[in-house]
Amino acid sequence: MLNNIGLPGLLLIAVVVLVLFGRGKISSLMGEVGKGITAFKRGVKDSSDEVEGASKEATRDLPGAAPGDRARDVTPGTTPSQGSERN
Repeated sequence: MLNNIGLPGLLLIAVVVLVLFGRGKISSLMGEVGKGITAFKRGVKDSSDEVEGASKEATRDLPGAAPGDRARDVTPGTTPSQGSERN
């Protein structure tokens, strides 16, 4: 059904939306969409930083771990030659 819209159809839809909502409403809506995307990216970055921090803290708190020891990589599909060996 949507395979046959083409460029003229998309332009017609854009003009109808512009007439119905007006330029000011569309620009404010796009601003809110941009803020939402920015907040989403910030949330993803914060959560990945939190996971990395928890991983470092867990490594530090391992019993018998020396100050330079790293945690073993337990990522599925990795082999010891891909960086999970201790130096």
